[in-house]
Amino acid sequence: MARVLVLVPYPFGEKGVANRRAQLDSCSIGPGIEFFYEPVKAGPAGYESYHDTAIMELALFEAGLRAEQDGYDAVCIDSTSDAGVSALRSVLDVPVIGGGKASYLMALLLGTSFSVLNTWRPWNRLCRLSLVQWGLSDKCASIRSIDIQPDPENLLRGQEDLVLPRLVEEGLRCIDDGADVICLGSTTMHEAHPHLIENLPVPVINPGPLTYTLVEALLGLGLSHSRVAYPRPNVPKPEMVKAMLAAAAASERDAESA
Repeated sequence: MARVLVLVPYPFGEKGVANRRAQLDSCSIGPGIEFFYEPVKAGPAGYESYHDTAIMELALFEAGLRAEQDGYDAVCIDSTSDAGVSALRSVLDVPVIGGGKASYLMALLLGTSFSVLNTWRPWNRLCRLSLVQWGLSDKCASIRSIDIQPDPENLLRGQEDLVLPRLVEEGLRCIDDGADVICLGSTTMHEAHPHLIENLPVPVINPGPLTYTLVEALLGLGLSHSRVAYPRPNVPKPEMVKAMLAAAAASERDAESA
């Protein structure tokens, strides 16, 4: 039985983790693979700035450092930011997949151009940076948002009547922009996916479940990332990283109890 570690980019309790685990219900996975969800020890309150990016990168890197030693056969990052992916690939031999680049490349497998559909406008800038980094800007017809601040833990609960019609409206605008595939801009949007695929006339890519199926394929094919592209560190310092996150988690606990 293959074991896959899914890293949740926020220090959630069981409720928040369960809302992320629900993504498994929207895809068909074979019987020979099992997914385990683990939140980071500490992390940013949101994902809107370079400050948040730096913290999330380190938090996810620390959370996945021991994945191979702990018996996991692959790692999925539950975020379209792909934070931590490159760093983890430099220290792990097992496949590490994030939802961002994978979504865009899958979109180009299904069509010739794509748009990114977000709930929160600040994410648009972060998407543009990723597209530039991966050389995919010319394939992106647009990045659109309904500009409603997300709740990373509770997701769409209680906001469906407000959020879903507006996502469909912006999705149709994406198609007018020239998109023939739409990528959800965040794994926090996964609850909107069934409504969008029913109401939009183009494929809509749900990033979290995509990473699960891609990892299953990579394991079946015996493939992982290139060690040439992701060389190992000459002087690895996992204990330093773990000490930093342990101190961060203790600081957060002290702040909450103050």
